[in-house]
Amino acid sequence: MNDPNYLKITKQVERSGILFSVAQQPETTRVFTGASDSKIYAFDVMAEKPEPVEYVGHESYVTGVVLAGKYLVSGGYDGRLIWWDPETRQQVRSIHAHEKWIRAVQATPDGRFVVSVADDMLGRVWDVENGTHLRDLQGHAARTPYHFPSMLYTCAISADGRYVATGDRVGHNVVWDLHNGEQVGAVETPIMHTWDPKQRIHSIGGVRSLAFSSDARLLAVGGIGTIGNIDHLDAFGRIEIFDWQKGERIFELVVDTHKGLVERMAFDPTGKWLVAAGGCHTGFIAIFDLATGEIIKHEKAPMHVHDFVLNSTADTIYAVGHGQLVVWSVTA
Repeated sequence: MNDPNYLKITKQVERSGILFSVAQQPETTRVFTGASDSKIYAFDVMAEKPEPVEYVGHESYVTGVVLAGKYLVSGGYDGRLIWWDPETRQQVRSIHAHEKWIRAVQATPDGRFVVSVADDMLGRVWDVENGTHLRDLQGHAARTPYHFPSMLYTCAISADGRYVATGDRVGHNVVWDLHNGEQVGAVETPIMHTWDPKQRIHSIGGVRSLAFSSDARLLAVGGIGTIGNIDHLDAFGRIEIFDWQKGERIFELVVDTHKGLVERMAFDPTGKWLVAAGGCHTGFIAIFDLATGEIIKHEKAPMHVHDFVLNSTADTIYAVGHGQLVVWSVTA
């Protein structure tokens, strides 16, 4: 049975460089990872000696990889979205999708649509089958209140494929109707953005992860708490959970054992718990009880975690980050 109390590492794979993003092929242990060397790597992570297979096409960091229908779709700091045949490794199409860095890419569960977000402050919805740009999700300010460029770090799609959430540097989070691009909700998490008006005249933080509950009622927003010295990620990871349609904050959760950004979150399909991971120089993984808001389990991760996938049966977590791919089990 699935039980977060039994969280344990079952596999570690060392990699050079940084792995920024991960996708898992359903019902297999095959994963696709986007890396800092501009490549995508595919391998069976549970093989005795995983042998990576390269996909070459981006010109900078690969910050998003998703499986969408019969395609693998990747996005990078080069502003490009690339469609791949995952079996042949051939490019199906390559699109100049954004004017600035693509920060994240997500796909609807039915594989029909992909959403990308970038530092041009646009979310964009794409038809997977033909690559058509369908609509923009435009509602985040290009500059912070202190007149510095903002960033659009993350997005999430609800399990029914109806809603998209986007979150930016200053803690502004918007929920959109994916099918018509209209804004249907917004919540604010300003604590996740720290501004230093005296010494550095700069800011740090921002919303780094979003997740919908399986019924789309709750939206979790992940980042970091108020930072004293903005030269470092010197604060505990922070999560705020909202009933976004009512605009009500349900929980304020703190990863009070480890410092750093909450880079990725996922709800258990039963709605009983939320898993979050991230880090700074070191990493962490934490699982929260959604009935009480208390931490069920928290562990130091072998690396700063940039991304993870909770598989469809919610018993395995595939995570990537600085120099490592790690598999956690959550079964008794």
